[in-house]
Amino acid sequence: MSITVTTWSLEQTSPSDLRPAAEPAGDVRIVRAEVPSPEFSRFLYTAVGGDIRWTDRLGLTHAQWQETLTRPGVETWVAYERGTPAGYVELEAQDEGAVEIVYFGLVPAFRGRRIGGHLLTYGTARAWDLAERWPGRTPTKRVWLHTCSKDGPYAMDNYLRRGFTLFDTKVEEEPEVATPGPWPGARG
Repeated sequence: MSITVTTWSLEQTSPSDLRPAAEPAGDVRIVRAEVPSPEFSRFLYTAVGGDIRWTDRLGLTHAQWQETLTRPGVETWVAYERGTPAGYVELEAQDEGAVEIVYFGLVPAFRGRRIGGHLLTYGTARAWDLAERWPGRTPTKRVWLHTCSKDGPYAMDNYLRRGFTLFDTKVEEEPEVATPGPWPGARG
């Protein structure tokens, strides 16, 4: 069986495009995971994407995760609420000053608590100043991402509210896969 999936690509072309969200109440902190850790990154990936069919990285080996995380210009920023990982944003520097927000999302238990807008604001700002942390990188000229109809119901609205604009839409048939949950056999 297959499902129809719409993928939207969005971008910002100037730091002034970013429209910040209000900071959530309570003890929410965003910290860069500066030591590449395949175990931690896989945990974040499955915890955030397990209920929305994130499956593209599930088959990666430990070495492939390590290779992905140690490429120059790849950063993982993690939101914590009272010390508990609540979500993350993964950035990847690309050619000609582009930075992709490769992954962004919240662990299901933390959705709907106003953390997502704040995390997206923070992650986008870090995409804009990424070259400052990576000597020799071209300053950021464009921040882009994609989202799809499998993502959460508020994802697109969050991107638009933060100042991203649509530049491409694709509709494709994909094989239907089971929602993997945060670990094998789990269901979100």
